[in-house]
Amino acid sequence: MKIRPNRVKQKLAAGELSYTISGITHADDIDAFGPNGFDGVWLEAEHGAVDAADLGNLTRACDIWNLTSVVRVNRNDQALIYRTLDRGAQGIVVPHVNTKEEAQNVVDGGKFAPMGHRGMFTSRQGYAVPDYYDVANDETLLIVLIEDIVAIGNLDEILSVDGIDVFMVAPTDLAASMGHLANIQHREVQATIDDALARIQAAGRVAGTLVNNQNVAKYVQAGVRFLLTQVKPWLSAGATEFIANAQNAR
Repeated sequence: MKIRPNRVKQKLAAGELSYTISGITHADDIDAFGPNGFDGVWLEAEHGAVDAADLGNLTRACDIWNLTSVVRVNRNDQALIYRTLDRGAQGIVVPHVNTKEEAQNVVDGGKFAPMGHRGMFTSRQGYAVPDYYDVANDETLLIVLIEDIVAIGNLDEILSVDGIDVFMVAPTDLAASMGHLANIQHREVQATIDDALARIQAAGRVAGTLVNNQNVAKYVQAGVRFLLTQVKPWLSAGATEFIANAQNAR
């Protein structure tokens, strides 16, 4: 057996765009979504109900479709990070990373020695993989969220940390931290997002952000390659169109 390749990580390493969907919470829904050509599924363990007991089935469903299982944990804790990986996740997202030291803590929890301090356990992804400890770091995706204005001030130092695959600018929390609650379109917020994304790329690192059908082209043109979108707006748009078409046919 060989370790399963990390589709998101491999596409980003090749300079390609990578697409990840959030808002899917059940293994059957991952199966239903699997054929649609995305690269990853964002499993929500910060704001959602996903916990360690769920991850076996959720990550297995991702494996079936060669989708990278990306789990957002709820705190920057090394034991939580590597336990989530032990349960089969291929990627970790850590919220509110505001300093270089906090970014390094993500790497320390997410990577085996000599790069980090991840606890020595093979995880489900390592079953029957004889060289797992030699290759696991190469297939583990680490993402940090830049979602506080203090992180923008420390961004250059955060970007200097090796082992992080994506530096993701999170617009909603960033806006709130700037005093513009629920107003991500405020010109100051938008300027800060654009500047952060440009600085990430200028440092030779991969930039990510949350996008939708209306603004995805803008961010691709700006060089963003990790593209996260949510399933809920698609469901809402489809439902609205369906009802409108039915009512208009009367």
